[in-house]
Amino acid sequence: MGLHSLQPAEGSVNRDGKRLGRGQGSGKGGTAARGHKGAKSRSGYSKKIGFEGGQMPLQRRVPKFGFTNINRKNYQGINLEKLQELVDNKVISNEVSLDLLIENGLVGKNELVKILGNGELKAPLKISVHKFTASAKAAIEAAGGEAISL
Repeated sequence: MGLHSLQPAEGSVNRDGKRLGRGQGSGKGGTAARGHKGAKSRSGYSKKIGFEGGQMPLQRRVPKFGFTNINRKNYQGINLEKLQELVDNKVISNEVSLDLLIENGLVGKNELVKILGNGELKAPLKISVHKFTASAKAAIEAAGGEAISL
């Protein structure tokens, strides 16, 4: 035991603060530390999220910008070099499926997958995912593999 490990006994220092509105003798009677009048002094008061005391809120000061396409599809990209790395580590042998990629943590189960052409592929792989870039498809076929779009 050292000075750095000393602690007060369990429950000895936990005070719940001052009790408000319990008479003048308590020092927090009368207005119960809420001041006089105004919305904040009344029960049921809660300010709106983002309220800045009447100043124009940030969300209204900042201009709207751009356009969000609700039909946009986001693809999770996987490079050829990553697939070659998996072949080198003997994780995959000749067939790459969506389930195999999910199993190895490269993509999430609800994500769309696109194979990208970065890196070099030496192994002849049969790859079946959602999309391929033109360079990736060419590299897969040049290595003797097959690119199948789902």
